[in-house]
Amino acid sequence: MVALQFPWTIFKTKNRMDDYGAKDMRCGDLTEAQLKSRYRLDYISDRVDPWTLTRRSSMDRPQSMFCCNLRSRGEKITRQQCAAMLFDEFRSLSRKFSLYGPYRHLTEKMITHMQNGNGTPFRDISLDRALKEQILNDRTDNSTLVRIKRIISKNTSWDNEFYPYEMKDEITKIILDSKLPKFDRLQDNYNGLGITVHDTWATNIIIKSLHIDNNRYRAVVRYKVQDHFGLDSDDILKTKFSQFHFFRIWFVLQRYNQFGFKPFLTNMEATVEISGSRDES
Repeated sequence: MVALQFPWTIFKTKNRMDDYGAKDMRCGDLTEAQLKSRYRLDYISDRVDPWTLTRRSSMDRPQSMFCCNLRSRGEKITRQQCAAMLFDEFRSLSRKFSLYGPYRHLTEKMITHMQNGNGTPFRDISLDRALKEQILNDRTDNSTLVRIKRIISKNTSWDNEFYPYEMKDEITKIILDSKLPKFDRLQDNYNGLGITVHDTWATNIIIKSLHIDNNRYRAVVRYKVQDHFGLDSDDILKTKFSQFHFFRIWFVLQRYNQFGFKPFLTNMEATVEISGSRDES
């Protein structure tokens, strides 16, 4: 029997890290005609018309009795001014999805990163903290951390005080049907995490160290999680997304060939310590 050496990557999702070829990472690839005909994005903003590059008046909105009966004679603006106005509206609309909590500032911060970051990856200590809290607070049977603790207690060679190399795949198997850390809880619809991250694209889980002594163990587990701040065609075709100007503006800013603002990778990491005993196996 041989001891498993650490650090050891015990799990990787099928989706790979740094996947710039994913569908939601596309940008500037659609024409005005495609956005209007295929995605029904004729009207996307109450402040500006990106197709004619004009400011909207109060009468040129769906709520107005005069809407759509007269041609808009709003003030002409440049494409750069139009984009800036759309981003301001984008940030303003995001507030209804981030009403409270320590992470509500993240949405506007990430929108601004899309506006100015030119596709560079995004990292924020608040996201790392949110990820760690989500991992530690999930005490359900489907929790990855709960299952890692269970399999270590079960498969450790306690008399030899190591985890056997031949049992390494058992850790991966028990995680395969577990629930990876995501921000899809009810509270995430209002705290800013559901709109900034929600689901995740790729997850790697690494056991950095495992110490076994006197029928007890202590392990350090590292989670590396990555998401994409971008929309794909399937997203905007869903009614739950397309009904909101927030997502319509996002899609046009990202995918319209006259704008083409780049989506980006959102990186998160969390390191947690776990412990247990032989009796828990």
